[in-house]
Amino acid sequence: MRSLSIAFLIWCSLSFSLLAKPNIILVMADDQGWGDMGYNGHPDLITPNFDLAAASGVRFDRFYAAAPVCSPTRASVLTGRHPNRMGVFKWGNTLRPQEITIAEALQTAGYATAHFGKWHLGSVRKGSPVSPGGSGFEEWLSAPNYYDNDPILSHRGKAVQLEGESSEIAAQASIDWMAEQVAAKKPFFSVVWFGSPHGPHVAASEDRALYPGHPHAHFLGEITGMDRAFGMIRDSLEDLGIREDTLLWYCSDNGALPKVGATGGFRGNKGKVYEGGLLVPAILEWPAKIQDPRIVAQRCNTVDIFPTLLEVAGLPQQKKPHLDGISLAPILEGRPIGDGERKMGFWDFPIGGKSMRAYEMMKEVLEAQANGSELPPAEDSLLAARIDPLPKGIEKFFGHSAWISGNWKLHWITNPKTGIRVQELYNLASDPFEETNLAEKEPAMVKEMGMDLTRWLQSVGSSLQGNDY
Repeated sequence: MRSLSIAFLIWCSLSFSLLAKPNIILVMADDQGWGDMGYNGHPDLITPNFDLAAASGVRFDRFYAAAPVCSPTRASVLTGRHPNRMGVFKWGNTLRPQEITIAEALQTAGYATAHFGKWHLGSVRKGSPVSPGGSGFEEWLSAPNYYDNDPILSHRGKAVQLEGESSEIAAQASIDWMAEQVAAKKPFFSVVWFGSPHGPHVAASEDRALYPGHPHAHFLGEITGMDRAFGMIRDSLEDLGIREDTLLWYCSDNGALPKVGATGGFRGNKGKVYEGGLLVPAILEWPAKIQDPRIVAQRCNTVDIFPTLLEVAGLPQQKKPHLDGISLAPILEGRPIGDGERKMGFWDFPIGGKSMRAYEMMKEVLEAQANGSELPPAEDSLLAARIDPLPKGIEKFFGHSAWISGNWKLHWITNPKTGIRVQELYNLASDPFEETNLAEKEPAMVKEMGMDLTRWLQSVGSSLQGNDY
């Protein structure tokens, strides 16, 4: 199924070969909440580059991560699908090699592809089917998980010790690679995933110095470091003469961290299916298409990135495997998306993540190289191709799921030990902070949305069993 789908994309891309293709850059933070931005009213943060981009392009004010934690959301970006469909339930779970990634799709349209920074979707060792190289990226300088200053990264499977501020390293590597593609007159797709502001927070001294005496100076400093790195990328587009024809899209992978992060008042934080755990900052610039800055209040999702990029690259929208996202291309032209109220599902299944200590993992590879040996790909990446039986309890929809329909949001919180389900219903238009549960007052709405949520959950379970492949 996967090979046939890619062959179809190749054939269809020929029809669009004469059309100008924009360069595409996706930048993502690690654990930056909706309120962790100067332009969203943070009282202390210094984010001049993010603020300028938000004022110059499209600012999404209701942009959702597909999941409240990192690896699942990253899987949603690359595939346009809810991460549970491919078994990426929590951090450290890997992509299935069967998945068609946006990098693979764009390759069929003649794009050069590269990944820089945090991967967290499989091994970054040579030969892994779920490394960046195994997932459609020709060039990659990647970490298996979040990474800090002076990191050891994997350059196409070879461990490399680097020096410098973590976000700047990824940004500069991306800039150097983009310059090569411009010289070769080839459209490019660059993914830059920062390792900040994930803990432990260790900001560069110049960034920390901006927050003297602040109890969270390291955390805030890491975000300012990301802002500077984002500014480097943004400014390089002007230097390379490609700003007009480059789509630059920024977002985070989940909601705000507890204690140090800012949700903007929304309920919950990272790990929660409430708004504070899902809403993230998001900005899109593409001067050739977006001349007038605008703020978009429509609800959008990281699963929308895949189908949007297919459309702007002139590739056909895929029907199979099942996509959860929709194209946001109309927004770039100032038009609303869809004919009715947007619907989207969430599902945090109660299963543990897998620890991946990036520095220790990469140090082991670096030491093996120094001894003249090469470590094989991590075992879990080789097992990722399997279609395992459904995890226990998934057929009963254990965990915390939610369904958004327009301004209504229904929560199902099903206890994995007792099977007892609690239902909560909120009107996000009048109650954006999810404070007043209307489930008892609106039984008809609960029933109607519950039927939609059930159908969606069943569809996710079917995909998990391999029925899409």
